[in-house]
Amino acid sequence: MEITSLSQLDIVNGVYTYADYLTWKFDQTVELFKGKILQMSAPSRRHQGISREINGIFYNYFKSHPCKFYAAPFDVRLYDKTKSAKANKDIFTVVQPDICIICDLEKLDDKGCLGAPDLVIEILSPGNSSKEMKLKKALYEESGVREYLIFDPEHENVFQFHLTDTDVYSPANIYVDDEILTSVIFPDFQIDLKEVFAAE
Repeated sequence: MEITSLSQLDIVNGVYTYADYLTWKFDQTVELFKGKILQMSAPSRRHQGISREINGIFYNYFKSHPCKFYAAPFDVRLYDKTKSAKANKDIFTVVQPDICIICDLEKLDDKGCLGAPDLVIEILSPGNSSKEMKLKKALYEESGVREYLIFDPEHENVFQFHLTDTDVYSPANIYVDDEILTSVIFPDFQIDLKEVFAAE
């Protein structure tokens, strides 16, 4: 049966794979978290303004860098690192980070990224704050995303996490609106948060 509406799927009890995801014909954007569907709300104008500013900063830095920069919508397929199977039917998690950086170019294909990006940025919106702060943080840590930045437009701060030697995230470094954020994995890359949060 062709799936043309989200209402045809069992959001509460259903478990879906990336193979299922590829067949869906509806317009609404969703993500898969370990087989469960999470609906994505439309970003606010504030979210989009901040995203535009960050995209510009990342584009200028990474346009001549060996690592590649991608902005949403861009599918990132994450899989259980303890298993070698990577077929579409064996992938239960597909996310669309606001921004991601991939340095291992073998992870890239025409569908997006297969495996953990090196750096991920998510920008909070009123409808997705708990998702980004809890579910995605745990997911990115488990999947091996080396650095994770959460931009909070409402409070004008940024939570920065990075993987430690024990493959768990560090306690959050918190940057506020007038500070310069320095990436952990790209030490010469900095973001002036005053410029970012001034975006409209």
